[in-house]
Amino acid sequence: MKKIEYEDSFVKVAGLLGGDEYVKVARALLNNENATDEEIASATGLKINIVRRVLYDLFGKSLITGIRVKDPRRGWYVYQWKAQPDQVETFLNSKKRKILHRLKERLKYEKSHTFYHCGTRSCRKRTFEEAMELFFKCPECGNPLSPHDNRRLITALEWKIKQLEEELKGKSQKS
Repeated sequence: MKKIEYEDSFVKVAGLLGGDEYVKVARALLNNENATDEEIASATGLKINIVRRVLYDLFGKSLITGIRVKDPRRGWYVYQWKAQPDQVETFLNSKKRKILHRLKERLKYEKSHTFYHCGTRSCRKRTFEEAMELFFKCPECGNPLSPHDNRRLITALEWKIKQLEEELKGKSQKS
């Protein structure tokens, strides 16, 4: 049987979702199709409850499938798990669309408000309305609030939005 290396996109995504435990389970799934929880635990050296937690999480994200079958030795039902590496692209595109939506909301917010800041890094910036209620004095450090230029942030948001839109557009044209 062919051993799958870490470079596989399914394993990479699993690693990003949950670290080493997810990587071990993902590798075991790719190397042993239709494996049970116990088989995966044995192959990875992880405790069964950890394996099940990882499996349920991956299942919830539609990255694996589970089929309930009757165990011929014991007579009770178990799940056989199978990786769905072809779903990785769909999963990633879904995450990108959510991020794109949030970035657009943030850009809209940044463009529609005037901000004030005291100049202290640990203090947060305030909208004009908030600054007015605070009499243009920072409640955290006591320094006066001055207009804050957010053009660099707006430019960065626009750049990232454009990048994600191009990625998603390129993916949809290939389909």
